[in-house]
Amino acid sequence: MRVRETIATMSSMIDSKIPTFLWGPPGIGKSSIIKQIAQDSGVECIDLRLSLMDPTDLKGIPFYEKESHTALWAPPSFLPREGRGILFLDELNSAAPAVQASAYQLILDRRVGEYVLPDGWAIVAAGNREGDRGVVYRLPSPLANRFVHIEMEVNVADWREWAMKRRVDGRIVAYIGFKNGALFTFDPTANERSFATPRSWEAVHNVLQSTLPQPLLLEAISGAVGKANAVDFLGFCKVMTLLPDMDAILSGESSDHPTDISALYALSSALVGRILSDPDEKKIDHLLRYTLKLQSEFAVMIVQDIQRQGIVMDHIQSYGDWVNAYAYLLC
Repeated sequence: MRVRETIATMSSMIDSKIPTFLWGPPGIGKSSIIKQIAQDSGVECIDLRLSLMDPTDLKGIPFYEKESHTALWAPPSFLPREGRGILFLDELNSAAPAVQASAYQLILDRRVGEYVLPDGWAIVAAGNREGDRGVVYRLPSPLANRFVHIEMEVNVADWREWAMKRRVDGRIVAYIGFKNGALFTFDPTANERSFATPRSWEAVHNVLQSTLPQPLLLEAISGAVGKANAVDFLGFCKVMTLLPDMDAILSGESSDHPTDISALYALSSALVGRILSDPDEKKIDHLLRYTLKLQSEFAVMIVQDIQRQGIVMDHIQSYGDWVNAYAYLLC
């Protein structure tokens, strides 16, 4: 299931308080999606890592109640007492079987021991698949049967849209647009410490924004996405240094239109980044006129990427000419 579909499905399950398990390979943003849903809904998200707990941690500890002469259970302080939110059991299948068993009652009956989960709270779990070679245990059938199971996949178009919105370094966005397969290279059968995932490319963004000297970039980026991806990405970055003058293009003074495919991907991403950081109507007008002489697929990609970020250009004079030129690609 793609990211948009996953968000829509998970949001509906959360609203209906239906326990849901989100599956997917490592590093694709499962945890981020749940936290994003909570943030967008304006509710709290409590992230519980059951893999770090003992079987008794959820139920709490017993104490003697002298008035009734009975033993009661003092529930843990990390469980919610009021309000609305998401109780997120991240990496649930990494917890030992005995700990998973202790979660049965909480997930199905919304209570454990003396504790009752407030009505405004939904239960969501997430974890890696068994074939991903992570530290996971097979979910017992009774526990698995308590969830609706959703599997999330990696999609380049969804990631590029997210990356532009988050202002991820334009060189990374351009490179992934040029080489889609570089977004996710995880192979559970390979014995590699570093491999490319959406999460590790975000780490590359942080490396590029750091004060790390240029000669050390290769090793640092290799540590995030692997040596082959790092070498290829830095080679692509060199192409970006040879692009036409962005300021000249956005001021209507450039007629330089590259034809090399890698340069066109780099140029497209760079121009979109410039417009998103400063959506001036004159600059958009000059950009539209410039794209009329670009290869058609890149002209369409530039405009659609800008529009997906909420920038409206229908009222700009040159947009009509642009639509007339590329209407056959927009059908």
